[in-house]
Order: sequence, then C-alpha cells, then structure tokens
Amino acid sequence: MVKWYPIKFAPIFKEKIWGGSKLKKILGKETELNNVGESWEISSVDDSVSVISSGSFKGKTLTELIEEYKQEIVGNSVYRFFGTNFPLLIKFIDAETDLSVQLHPNDILAKKRHNSFGKTEMWYIIQRDANSRLVLGFKNGITASDYKRHLKEKSLPSILNNVPVNAGDAFFIQTGTIHAIGAGVLLAEIQQTSDITYRVYDWDRVDTNGKTRRLHKREALDAINFGFKGEKMVFDTIENESNQMVSCNYFTTNYLHLSSDKEINNKDKDSFVIYMCIEGEAIFSGYEFEEHVKLGETVLIPAALKEFDIKTKNVKLLEVFI
Repeated sequence: MVKWYPIKFAPIFKEKIWGGSKLKKILGKETELNNVGESWEISSVDDSVSVISSGSFKGKTLTELIEEYKQEIVGNSVYRFFGTNFPLLIKFIDAETDLSVQLHPNDILAKKRHNSFGKTEMWYIIQRDANSRLVLGFKNGITASDYKRHLKEKSLPSILNNVPVNAGDAFFIQTGTIHAIGAGVLLAEIQQTSDITYRVYDWDRVDTNGKTRRLHKREALDAINFGFKGEKMVFDTIENESNQMVSCNYFTTNYLHLSSDKEINNKDKDSFVIYMCIEGEAIFSGYEFEEHVKLGETVLIPAALKEFDIKTKNVKLLEVFI
C-alpha cells in the first residue's frame, strides 16, 4: 500500500532578460543563476519536467509518477481527459523590468498551430514596488486597424491599458488578452500547461549580444481579442475558510488564510490539490508524514490523499484543483 504524502518538487529556474533577484531575496529560492525571472514549481512541459525533491518518491519526475499511479495522483476525471500530461503549470515570477507585451492563443488555435493547449492563466500579486502596474488589454475603442498602425509606428504603449496593482490583488487572464507584467511585480501564476506565447512588442530592448527577441506579430493578429482586458478578481478573505477566487474550465483557485490549525477533507474533489504558500508557514501533517511549507514553496497533494491537517499560526495559501 502506497503511503501518500504532500509532494515537493525541485524548482526549475528560468533566466530572463527582464528577471531580477526577488525570487532569491524575498521567496528564499536557492540558485546561482542571475536575472531569474521564473521559478517553475510544478511542470510537465517538455524539457522542463519537475523532479520530486522529498519523501519516498524523491528523484522521480512528475510524468513518471503519473504514469505509475495514474488517477491516484491526478484524479479519475483528470486522468481520463489528460492522461499522463499534467494539466497545470505553476510558477512564481519576478519582473525586474517590464515583460514583453504578449498574448496566448486559445485551445483551438494552439492545437492547430502547435499541437498544444492554450494558456488561460491567473496572477496573484505577492509584492510590488511603488507605482508598479500590469498591462491588461487595450484602451477602450481600440480596433485591429488602430493596433496595426501603432505597431508599425512603434507607439503601441500609447494604446495599452495600464492597471496599478497592490499586494493581494489577483487577476484572471483569458486567452486572447494582450498583457504584460510590469516592472517591480512579484507574483504567483497558475496556468494551463502550455509554453506558447505570442510576443508583439518588447520595448525595443536588446540582449547582451545586441540582438532583439523574436516578435510574433503575424501569428498574434487572429489570436487577439480586442475587447478583453483581464479581470480583477473580487473574493472574500474570511480566515480559516477556503474563499473561491476563480473557477473556470481549467482550474479552480481558492484563497486560504489560516490563523490556526485546520483539518482538510478533500473527499468531494476528484482531483489533485496544489497549495502555493504566499505568506507565512505551515506544517502539513497526516498518517506518517509531516511536511514544512513556507513562503515561496509549493506542494502537490495526490488525489488519493483525502485527509490531512495544516498546522499553523499564520499562513496564506493558494489552493488549486480541477
């Protein structure tokens, strides 16, 4: 009989032209890399598959784990639909400078062009510098012809919709939405498993070799929805309860602020559950296991593990499942 436990994975770090040092300084990530823009916490993306870092499964990849235990890891309905492909990609992102202005194709277009899923995503702002903002869509009334003209004239920033942010804000970004994470923002990202991005504007910057990054202007044209601006989520923050932030076809995310110990019972869920720690620390405990989780860490609860305790005096978690 398998003794299930909360599973941690070794973070996969991604150096980015826009990356900084907050993943190390604020979230306590350990890496020798510089300009680290992303920490992939749970991933089954080709060439970036997560490796288990704790417990009896240590050293196995996420894909190997699902291949061996199937629905016991992800749940019956999830396994029927996705097979051994884990459906979500979980990240922490540090933007020291602005990310490119970009969008992601929907499932239909991504399948046709890339044999991939689309990339519906959400962001939770962990920390931000003064005057930080996000780009979410265009200003009201902007049309495709306006967009093409400003793109040609390199004046795209003048028609972008800038949204100021604070720690604790959360946003839901549908496929087709023009967006960018602004300089000074540290956030948690939950998204469909996809690494397909159409970059349309990159602030005219160059890399250390003096080269610009590739843009995807043509591919983006029929993928943009000019009416989408993302959605700032309104949600309760009642202590010691799971407060729903967003529920869509791809994932459900709850906000969970615990100021005391809580018994968790997931018998109503036919899914794995992911907990991202966005503040404080806690101990996940159950039959023959205790797993310490602190700010910047993520754990995967296998679908077969239905009951456990979270012991804490103060922790804030994002609770994610399908």
